[in-house]
Amino acid sequence: MSKFTDHNFKGQKALIRVDFNVPLDTSFHITDDTRMKATIPTIKKILADGGSVILMSHLGRPKDGPADKYSLKHLLNHLIKLLDGATVKFAADCIGEEAYNDAKALQPGEVLLLENLRFYKEEEKGDTAFAEKLSKLGDVYVNDAFGTAHRAHASTAVIAQFFPGDKKMFGLVMEGEVASAEKVMHKSEKPFTAIIGGAKVSDKILIIENLLERATDIIIGGGMAYTFMKAQGGSIGNSLCEDDRLDTAKELLKKAEEKGVCIHLPSDSVIADKFAADANVSSAPSGEIPEGWMGLDIGMNACIQFTNCIKRSKTILWNGPMGVFEMEKFQHGTKEIATAVAAATEAGAFSLVGGGDSVAAVNQFGFADKVSYVSTGGGALLEYFEGKVLPGIAAINE
Repeated sequence: MSKFTDHNFKGQKALIRVDFNVPLDTSFHITDDTRMKATIPTIKKILADGGSVILMSHLGRPKDGPADKYSLKHLLNHLIKLLDGATVKFAADCIGEEAYNDAKALQPGEVLLLENLRFYKEEEKGDTAFAEKLSKLGDVYVNDAFGTAHRAHASTAVIAQFFPGDKKMFGLVMEGEVASAEKVMHKSEKPFTAIIGGAKVSDKILIIENLLERATDIIIGGGMAYTFMKAQGGSIGNSLCEDDRLDTAKELLKKAEEKGVCIHLPSDSVIADKFAADANVSSAPSGEIPEGWMGLDIGMNACIQFTNCIKRSKTILWNGPMGVFEMEKFQHGTKEIATAVAAATEAGAFSLVGGGDSVAAVNQFGFADKVSYVSTGGGALLEYFEGKVLPGIAAINE
């Protein structure tokens, strides 16, 4: 995996697949640049070697070809700032004569940002001819887009076949992501605690099943906890519940018991009379929530229960919040978990935070630099932990 660091890019044009799919507000200002920031060390290493860089990415989900709101030109000024004023040019297309001429004219130390790949339907279809056209822009191919590694798209997987062995490699983001995920899944020190939150059990069945083979403790919070509560015969009021997954929840609890894995469900909850920031708030045992009320965060006792478990862990995986942390009244649980993960990390544990909402939470509460690794990949990380082969990784390794 150290191919990138060892490679000298002097005089070479590096075609990098980055994940610049960042959120923009209505004035096209970037509201979270985590993904862009992550790939800057990869770009800077190539420029420092005396190479030039051609960046390709998608942005959003354009349905019918080019659309201004999905143009990567909106990221140009911020990218120049992140690269300390380096020369960054913009190509109004990602293939075709203009893009080729722009790439050809690129000088060492310069960067070219290509227009949105998804303006072409061929990108998501994994079209070989489209991938070949892209490949003609650079001398070497670097995949640094972990967030799209689970997609077999033209620029993330298919393109690799046009670059011989030593001309295709992972960038620093991909190296870091894969090394961290490997450490958690295959080289974890025990006790290993997985914190799984979010709304739905159905989204997390495979990851929980895979973790039952590896973790010593699994903490379940967020909306999905109430499906488990109801499966055990609890009353959950109007809390979120997947009634068609009650048997699945029972099965997972049974499997955990058989394997000696301790599943921790929140003993109590912060409850509300409606799903709103101005709701009336109370607390109740998680299996005794009155009708008309819903659990929107873990309660005080659950915070203590979960914190104690996290603090004695040597490996921690955190995927999904404990409650509706976007609303101030229901963010205490997620904040307490973030504090506990940071404390355990400081005491020597290895902690990996992944999945959009957990990453947003550690950023919001200022804990991003207090954990071992913050993943840039939501779906990709989930699929990796589900034990699936990621096309973007397989294409480089082949």
